[in-house]
Amino acid sequence: MIKKIVPMLGFILLLGILLTTTLVAVDSFTAPMIQRNEEIKRKTTILKAFNIDYTEENLDQVFPEQITMKGSAGQRYYVSDDGRFAFIFTGAGLWGPIEGVLSMEKDVRTIYNIELIRQEETPGLGSRIAERDFLNRFQEKQFSPELAMVPEGQSDAQNEVDSITGATMSSKALIEILNQQYEQFSNTVSGE
Repeated sequence: MIKKIVPMLGFILLLGILLTTTLVAVDSFTAPMIQRNEEIKRKTTILKAFNIDYTEENLDQVFPEQITMKGSAGQRYYVSDDGRFAFIFTGAGLWGPIEGVLSMEKDVRTIYNIELIRQEETPGLGSRIAERDFLNRFQEKQFSPELAMVPEGQSDAQNEVDSITGATMSSKALIEILNQQYEQFSNTVSGE
């Protein structure tokens, strides 16, 4: 009985070592590519938030010419050559993380643009927060004192944003993330 188990355990152990080694090798090989793709996504999203034109070929040239990174590791932010500000925000949505870039006018109160890097909300409902129509609702809105979500079609004040019917909770989650992260960003910018 033991003579039958030993070869089987040896085979399973050998197979486990082989598969683990293969996975580690593939991870080591692809890690730099994944990191580069994440850097490209971050840079392109920041440029889009500032409405700066670029191509895939000139991305690495345009970004440092047009954008300056400031702040500390705890709160980095970006300044465009025309004096606008932007920061990367991240937080918990209703079903998963939401990450994006919020660009601000020179007054550091008025929203210039917003772009999402990634979101994991429910496809067809909550994922509508990534639609351009919804993101455009934030343009020219002000953090005074903070953004507020109102039912669709009812925004009157400078700080009110129309929610998406059917995606109210995801809309509110995004607003909460923006309000929280804006406060940190504002404190960082005013402290420099």
